[in-house]
Amino acid sequence: MRKLHLILFTGLILSAFSCRKEETTAIESIPLMEEPVRIDSLGVMPSGEMINQYTLTNRKGIQMQVINYGGTITSLKTPDKAGTMEEVVLGCDSLKDYLDGTPFFGALVGRYGNRIAKGKFTLDGKTYSLAQNNNGNHIHGGLKGFDKVYWHIQPLSSEGDPALRLTYLSKDMEEGYPGNLSVEVVYALTDNNELKIDYTATTDRKTIINLTNHSYFNLSGNAKRNVLDHEVIIYADKFVPVDEELIPDGSIAQVDGTPFDFRTPVTIGARIDNDHPQLVNGRGYDHCWILRSGSEALKLGVTVHDPVSGRYMQMYTTEPGVQLYTGNFLNGSEVGKGGVAYNKRDGFCLETEHFPDSPNQNSFPSVVLSPGETYHTQTVYAFSVK
Repeated sequence: MRKLHLILFTGLILSAFSCRKEETTAIESIPLMEEPVRIDSLGVMPSGEMINQYTLTNRKGIQMQVINYGGTITSLKTPDKAGTMEEVVLGCDSLKDYLDGTPFFGALVGRYGNRIAKGKFTLDGKTYSLAQNNNGNHIHGGLKGFDKVYWHIQPLSSEGDPALRLTYLSKDMEEGYPGNLSVEVVYALTDNNELKIDYTATTDRKTIINLTNHSYFNLSGNAKRNVLDHEVIIYADKFVPVDEELIPDGSIAQVDGTPFDFRTPVTIGARIDNDHPQLVNGRGYDHCWILRSGSEALKLGVTVHDPVSGRYMQMYTTEPGVQLYTGNFLNGSEVGKGGVAYNKRDGFCLETEHFPDSPNQNSFPSVVLSPGETYHTQTVYAFSVK
């Protein structure tokens, strides 16, 4: 199990970040806001909690906004190669839009990110039933997962960087999951233009856990174009095949010779409409890649480059897998920032995770958390221009 603590990652983070500057161009500094974290009131949830919007700005002017509802990243602005600051995540203009429901735009996902077959899993001989909220299967924590709850947020300074600590207590049998689960998530916006996300949790009863963030990225800026021309590298030789309900079939497949081979730069759109059975099942890419280093060390997992804007993103994670989802179910019904309708493939997600349906797949890495253990994972999205 993942019993690592934040201190164990310090050396790994420094070494990993120090070697990734050769392909990128530094982003010039612009004046910092008066306060690295600004707090604005947005409104009230139906349950009565006050929702604030927290704006973080680093010394180079990159800005991120987060709200209590769902721990949601509502905005992330980075410059293009001309220095123009624009939005690189999909999101909504108002709290009401989030409360009315979105396809997990920017939200924290738990207790279990991705799918669990038939909404059932067994621990120590006891079967637990979860909501079947996705074609008869369980997805992203259920009817009221972590994306729909109130997170307590505390601004803090993480090694001098503007940061937020988000906490939530998921009570025993909430959405069918056993154990009182105490969760802490830290968002930090570093002066190296990195969004660092640390997830930590403990439980008083054996349970399962698979936390992630569900931001949809579009590096064109303000979603001016779809993401089909984004160039992607995934540092993975294998992926997890799924059936027509997007549940793993229990096998592990090699990417070699398939449209899932992103070991060298390939645009998202180059092969997405091929008649490969897995692309048909996923309606495009909606699959988990098994990253080359399955260890808990922080490692480079994915790079994405938009040649037009020049924006370049590197994703590092301690997780063994990453789900690339290419917005296959967006259909124009979601009206986002500035009144822009989000259509199919207007965004992509990189959901760092353990594999889907792991509780029912004995050959997959374990997602069980027991009392006395500490769950900890880290994901870093680093932004530059190229």
